[in-house]
Amino acid sequence: MDKGRFGVPAAVRDWGIALGVAALMLGTGLSGEHPGADPGVLGYALLAAGGLALAARRRAPLAVLGATGLCAVGYEAAGFDVLAVSYLVAVYGAVRAGHRALTVAASVTMLVVLPLTALVLHDGPAGEALAQARHVLEIAWLIAAFAAGEALRQAERRADEAERTREETARRRADEERLRIARELHDSLTHQISIIKVQSEVAVHVARRRGEQVPEALLAIQEAGREATRELRATLEALRDDDTTPPRGLDHIPELVEQASRAGLDATLTIEGEPSDVPAAVGRTAYRIVQESLTNIARHASAATASVRIGYRADSVVVQVDDDGKATPDTVPTPGLGLLGMRERVTALGGLLRAQPRDEHGCEHGFTVQAELPVEHTS
Repeated sequence: MDKGRFGVPAAVRDWGIALGVAALMLGTGLSGEHPGADPGVLGYALLAAGGLALAARRRAPLAVLGATGLCAVGYEAAGFDVLAVSYLVAVYGAVRAGHRALTVAASVTMLVVLPLTALVLHDGPAGEALAQARHVLEIAWLIAAFAAGEALRQAERRADEAERTREETARRRADEERLRIARELHDSLTHQISIIKVQSEVAVHVARRRGEQVPEALLAIQEAGREATRELRATLEALRDDDTTPPRGLDHIPELVEQASRAGLDATLTIEGEPSDVPAAVGRTAYRIVQESLTNIARHASAATASVRIGYRADSVVVQVDDDGKATPDTVPTPGLGLLGMRERVTALGGLLRAQPRDEHGCEHGFTVQAELPVEHTS
């Protein structure tokens, strides 16, 4: 619910204004003199109705403008000489909502109709009739209401523009910081890790050529260097991804499957449902999940086959990657950086991720990754 200063809901404020204006106009009508006959119940009802109509001024400003104008004409015809406060508030609300041209047209119409109504229905001299019409809607008050509404509308527009500018500035600074961190990581870590990786591989190669047994520690260093290189490359890629270029998405998943097949993995792709346009963030996340899953299968699963399924639903996209690797239902998956990154991406979109050994009927081993990504207004 929209809340303003002091946390008061907008609907409560609107009703407070409407009741206050209605009470003010009824009080003025009861205490004032009536040039003609007794206005009767209808006249008082029109006074109150004009004020109460203001409760809907945020939802339907033009309708409230028309209603308060008709009420002003009606209670003037009934004999009331009361300033049309409700119409002035409605003018303020309509201009604030951006309906300047229609408000001007309605006000000009009121300035013509009110004197004509007084001339037709007033029994006294024409001057008194015109004076009554001026009292009901004074031009100075009308201009003031219009100016107040326009001033607040401009102030709100400038505030919105300033907010957008702040967001763009913050986003630009975040992009610059990401690129700076990427450069720092590249300069400080990549070279050193590459040296460790190359030297360990050379040491392993030399030991094998000499027919010597390669120490387990050296093999661990070699594998750790390869893994660190891969993780650092993925981290730098993510840091440099500032969304200024078209992102990789669902349309690029067939390339991943083809690359896995060329690398020796029997990989297949199945599309279920009718493909549709999805937000860029959803497509990018789906691509990363498939990419990371196929990479893990090739490196760690000792699998011969892998299947990728993309399911398009009414309100979500389901991505599932299965393999026939060495994982069993009793295997406890180790939460590495790749799995953690997938989970963070999916959670950021409000989706669900399931990554565990396969337990379908007839599957004794293998691993499955399944992500359900909502597509409702995600950007």
